[in-house]
Amino acid sequence: MSSVILSSALCQRPPPFEAAFAPFLYAPPLDLLMTRLKFGRSLAAGRVLSELWDEAVTTMAPALPALFVPVPLHASRLRERGYNQALELLRPLSRSLRIPLAESLLARTRATPAQANLDAGARRQNLRGAFEFHAPALQGTAPATTHVALVDDVMTTGATLRECARVLRRAGISRIDVWAFARAPRRR
Repeated sequence: MSSVILSSALCQRPPPFEAAFAPFLYAPPLDLLMTRLKFGRSLAAGRVLSELWDEAVTTMAPALPALFVPVPLHASRLRERGYNQALELLRPLSRSLRIPLAESLLARTRATPAQANLDAGARRQNLRGAFEFHAPALQGTAPATTHVALVDDVMTTGATLRECARVLRRAGISRIDVWAFARAPRRR
């Protein structure tokens, strides 16, 4: 376990979220399971990863949000893959913790090239303006009083989570944490 819980208060240039929680390092054997989930259509691999994530949340006790918001896929990527891997990882965790999911709070309105082969600056540029807030998904909850956890499968540079958090922040969400199953190891 990687055990990463960070607070933005410690940053020189704080991100648009308060804290980050990524309990695992994206390394063998977890990276192989994640690859099977994302590209091999193995929902069974996703269930194993979800169970590990649930155990990590119980053990590490990060601040629990009022709402989970998975990072959305663009419709074309969703058709290609058949499911949103972040959502598939999150569903069992949401049930276990009894925290509602707001899977349509954010929409990916622009198809972007895959982030995997881009450096940090190119990732940020690639995602600029790619997400949109959909207020009806809050169903009567006041955005300014909502604590949400924005959830993705793997955090590499954090560009996707930062862009999504910026959109939520502009919409008036008062507290945004980011959760990822794993973080990519730092490159030397």
